[in-house]
Amino acid sequence: MGRALGILCCCCLVVLALPAAPRGSALRPRRHRSPAGTAPGGDPPEPPADTACKNRPLDLVFIVDSSRSVRPEEFAKVKIFLSEMIDTLDVGERTTRVAVMNYASTVKVEFPLRTYFDKASLKEAVSRIEPLSAGTMTGLAIQVAMDEVFTEEMGTRPATFNIPKVVIVVTDGRPQDQVQDVAASARTAGIEIYAVGVDRADMQSLRIMASEPLDEHVFYVETYGVIEKLTSKFRETFCAGNVCALGTHDCEQVCVRNGRSYLCDCYEGYTLNPDKRTCSAVDSCAPGRHECDQICVSNNQSYVCDCYEGYTLNPDKKTCSAMDMCAPGKHDCAQVCLSNDGSYSCDCYEGYSLNPDKKTCSAVDMCAPGRHNCEQVCVRDDLFYSCDCYQGYTLNPDKKTCSRAVTSSLVTTEESCKCEAIAALQDSVTSHLEALSTK
Repeated sequence: MGRALGILCCCCLVVLALPAAPRGSALRPRRHRSPAGTAPGGDPPEPPADTACKNRPLDLVFIVDSSRSVRPEEFAKVKIFLSEMIDTLDVGERTTRVAVMNYASTVKVEFPLRTYFDKASLKEAVSRIEPLSAGTMTGLAIQVAMDEVFTEEMGTRPATFNIPKVVIVVTDGRPQDQVQDVAASARTAGIEIYAVGVDRADMQSLRIMASEPLDEHVFYVETYGVIEKLTSKFRETFCAGNVCALGTHDCEQVCVRNGRSYLCDCYEGYTLNPDKRTCSAVDSCAPGRHECDQICVSNNQSYVCDCYEGYTLNPDKKTCSAMDMCAPGKHDCAQVCLSNDGSYSCDCYEGYSLNPDKKTCSAVDMCAPGRHNCEQVCVRDDLFYSCDCYQGYTLNPDKKTCSRAVTSSLVTTEESCKCEAIAALQDSVTSHLEALSTK
């Protein structure tokens, strides 16, 4: 697989697909050389731009960022850069195919890979491109490239052809959307990305987008005025005898040049298999590979932490704390909730008992035997009770025991006579019984 070159700019973005440059290479503007006799110093003329090398076929997509901050003269230099890049390529239906996309807040496919197969038509089409104005939606542009341009319907050769797909991004600022995940998906799909920053470009964004190794895929130039000089770097990359650059290696993911040979490596989250060519995903949740307090959940090539039932993940996203299971809305107890180390149990208020479902409660008969302390009579009153006494007794001040009632002295004469007669009768009977008992 070839390496991709991404070139970033604050408002101007160009995305191409191409093989990797030699490790450690740097993009430095070279001085123009004028024909002998026409410029001071008599420097020899630079080789014509149309002397294209016989590079390996590519499916190459340019993505041009034309947001508002790119001035018209700067956008014109970007189009010159694209034209000079086309001149260095071995363009053709069976060799290198070229597509151009234009984007700002929206994305426009100016022409796909299947449209033009000669340099003149490509350069004419590039000259007609107009900027779109506001926005720098880099992530969206790369996503559209994957979904709509790198497809067989739009001219991309089938995977069995082993034609490299490479992206070059040129920008002088920071993407306004989330580009990290999109760029990672593009690389996983076999698109290598080179990132080239201009002027105020955000270097962190360049490194997020670019393929590994970063020192071969991240570059910087000072101004738009030297963007055209990148063509010499791409020419070296296309025409180099670098096995990794030409894609004539058998590494499944990453090819690292090693003198005149190469070594294979893997993307982050993968490990090199014993065959030294293919890669396998690393189990990020294997013991010793994560920092989760309780549960590790594999997530693509990374992991996230989770907690056991009854615990909640702390703000550090690693450790867990026991939840208050009795907080409102977290339990289904009808009356009383009792926390129990990450779990809970239900209970009832006094005067109620827990039903067999262990959640709801029923009122208890407080006057049932053994449940009250009344000496004589228990009177149930909803969830409570009170004591009372049989007829002829009165409730003592302790509200529990009873005493015989005292007869009132306020009686009528008739009642008094009756009482005296009864008393006399009782005395007579008592005396008679005593006399009998002494015989």
